[in-house]
Amino acid sequence: MKKLLIIRFSSIGDIVLTSAVVRCLKEQLPGAEIHFLTKTQYEPILRNNPYIAKTWQYDHNFKELIPQLKSQGFDFIVDLHRNFRSTFVIFRVGVRSATFPKLNFRKWLMVRFKINLLPAVHIVERYFMAVAPLNIKNDGRGLDYFIPPPDEVSVSGLPDKYHHGFHAIVIGGKHNTKIFPAEKVAEICNKLSQPVILLGGKEDRERGDQIAGMTGANVYNSCGLYNINQSASLIRQSTAVLTNDTGLMHVAAAFSKPIVSVWGNTIPAFGMVPYLPEKFKSNSMIAEVKGLSCRPCSKLGFKECPKKHFNCMQHIGMESIIGFFAGKWTVSGEIVSPKS
Repeated sequence: MKKLLIIRFSSIGDIVLTSAVVRCLKEQLPGAEIHFLTKTQYEPILRNNPYIAKTWQYDHNFKELIPQLKSQGFDFIVDLHRNFRSTFVIFRVGVRSATFPKLNFRKWLMVRFKINLLPAVHIVERYFMAVAPLNIKNDGRGLDYFIPPPDEVSVSGLPDKYHHGFHAIVIGGKHNTKIFPAEKVAEICNKLSQPVILLGGKEDRERGDQIAGMTGANVYNSCGLYNINQSASLIRQSTAVLTNDTGLMHVAAAFSKPIVSVWGNTIPAFGMVPYLPEKFKSNSMIAEVKGLSCRPCSKLGFKECPKKHFNCMQHIGMESIIGFFAGKWTVSGEIVSPKS
């Protein structure tokens, strides 16, 4: 196998989760040339990855894209999306391929009838099933994220109090039922010893202002000010991360940061929790309300709680989260306190 194409069209977190497969393909197939097909808006995530020789961008342009892919002479296609579009690419390019178990029916059973037939297997491990025919093994080193040098954010450009350490809180999310309420985030910010940077897109700016208004000068609302790679740079430089179940959660895992992930209508059993190397797994805390008869209500999320009470977020215990930020974590193989 000398030339391989990986397909994952979206989204941020899902693409970051493919990074372990990308690395292992490149390192375990001597001389292999790895290409990656994704949607145009997600290409920046892959731009600086040294294991990828070329990225291909999909923007409703199959008429032009398919002939270009066919001309590359790929030996194998690794389908890490497994939808109609990826199947169409495989059919048209016409080379050997493999994919992974998506478990959509089992997820539907869990959402609709609360019948749990989901295997206790992370999606990264399921991604590796797609490269098993090539005898590729998981090296256990976790995820990768490579920030282009121009997108590295210098803390010297931040307010002075952030020059000596800060926490990052990811307040965004594609669906409202996966977003920790603003008042909950503000309560946590008010009890942290270090200042906080709020991360999110332009659509999260108003929520960030609301949180900052409840916390004062200890919180910097950066939502909408940075692109994805710049936000990743801030996460890399943070002390610890509080995050919704969203793309930047997996970016934080790629840097093996101490992470509190907050789970509302979705559940960790779907296999998308922060994926950390073994020695850093104690750095991850899952914040959720167990035992709710209505949870999970979706494998993705909704604009608002279908039951109108939003108990999956409103009843999350705050003391355990605050205690995590006051505790000790493993960093570079050493146990350190957050103040050291």
